[in-house]
Amino acid sequence: MNPAILEVSGLSVALPPGADRPFAVEDAAFELRRGEILCVVGESGSGKSVLSSAIMGAPPKGLRVTSGSIRLGGQELTGLPDRALRRIRGNRIAMIFQEPMAALNPAVPVGKQVEEVFELHARLPAAERRERAVKLLAETHLPDPARIAQAYPHQLSGGQCQRVIIAMALAMEPEVLIADEPTTALDVTTQAQVLKLVRELRDVRGHGILFITHDFGVVADVADRIAVMSKGRIVEIGEASRILAAPEHPYTKSLIAAVPSLTPPPRAPMSEASTEALAVDGVTKRYAGVTALDDVSLRLDRGEILTIVGESGCGKSTLARVIVCLTKPTTGSVTVEKPGEAALDRTARRADRRHVQMIFQDPFGSLNPRRAVGDIIARAAMLGGADRKTATSRAAALLAEVGLSREAYARRPGAFSGGQRQRIGIARALAMEPGFVIADECVSALDVSVQAQILDLLRRLQSELRLGILFITHDLRVAAQLSDRIAVMKGGKIVEEGPAEALLSAPADPYTRRLFEAAPGRGVV
Repeated sequence: MNPAILEVSGLSVALPPGADRPFAVEDAAFELRRGEILCVVGESGSGKSVLSSAIMGAPPKGLRVTSGSIRLGGQELTGLPDRALRRIRGNRIAMIFQEPMAALNPAVPVGKQVEEVFELHARLPAAERRERAVKLLAETHLPDPARIAQAYPHQLSGGQCQRVIIAMALAMEPEVLIADEPTTALDVTTQAQVLKLVRELRDVRGHGILFITHDFGVVADVADRIAVMSKGRIVEIGEASRILAAPEHPYTKSLIAAVPSLTPPPRAPMSEASTEALAVDGVTKRYAGVTALDDVSLRLDRGEILTIVGESGCGKSTLARVIVCLTKPTTGSVTVEKPGEAALDRTARRADRRHVQMIFQDPFGSLNPRRAVGDIIARAAMLGGADRKTATSRAAALLAEVGLSREAYARRPGAFSGGQRQRIGIARALAMEPGFVIADECVSALDVSVQAQILDLLRRLQSELRLGILFITHDLRVAAQLSDRIAVMKGGKIVEEGPAEALLSAPADPYTRRLFEAAPGRGVV
């Protein structure tokens, strides 16, 4: 057995007075060995990221380590002065961040940013820094690394930016890598490539890797051992094969049970008398010679959920923007059924957009932080034509409909969790009584248990309100659990479409099969 390179014992990190619990991390203890991936799993607020930042010697502002020991290669890190910790960070222990675009300087070529690590820690000559930077980009399997080194972050894909961050973390050949949700925002094929690279770092370079995630599918693909965190405490730790096959703690069992299956549940057949809510006919959209949408046609009935799946850049969000009139198509038409009245073509919908509403990926970014959530929902109802009294009553009813208490009406968005904010976003979308809604990656950033609650809510609203839902996602597990039909997009085209069960059980297009095979944890969870 490889020796332990990182040893944590009795580690506690105190929260400020008035928090919902005394400690963000309480009495944490574990070892990380060379050539091992230890996955720390738990929901938002469980203490995962605070644990990783404490190990780096940089806990969030207002939090402090109150007890415990962190030993790296036998050296005690707790209590070291800042100057000594700065020499260790990036040199012996390095971080791979969740949001590569936020971690990279948008005004500096990425190769130069990799070089800066050598300049800071090794003071190498400029020519050697450039040579090593390009070599690292090649080792993370970036195509044409010399060209990539000259590119700015906005010129690269999300997966390429994540590889640049990994290259920066590897620059000084650290003993320990901490990867904090490094694949959360990536589509399944890019995620699979990054996870393959992480396994390679373990197997070829022998790094000890502390991998922070809330996704048990990802855990099943990379973990040697698993530590499960809940409310600041490690409630279960052990070999990955044992925990995935026979979890002992009720919390671990609940997390694994909440992972969406790739097998669709039985669904009631659609009524033959269904009303068409949306018709997209031959829509093409070109930007400066680039075809974002290429002759896209689809239909959506009321009371039906049609899910569009595909990788980043395939055209999913552009199609949504065309449907809600935020982008004008180059050719083609979009027709929306106005409930109880005649269909609306694109010109009419400009004056009456309330019949098409959006549920956004980032609920916090789409909610006014200065307004009470009840007022946000009531304002939407008033924009839909309701008077103030009716709008206020409708807002209260919708909060109850999405499972929030009466007290939620007067609270602001910052007082709610991510899952609760997404429920508020759904309530606001329904306030105008639309014919159908577009949900754009609305569960991608949520924990699996919260994700399951939102999917259950959408299915219930679909059934009770006969709501048509156009659901956009890159996650085939989510698509399997939610959809009546699935349309697969690639390069601006719909390459395959059909009932969810038929398409997932026997995908016809090679691209669909590739997406299915890239789903993390397939066959394990």
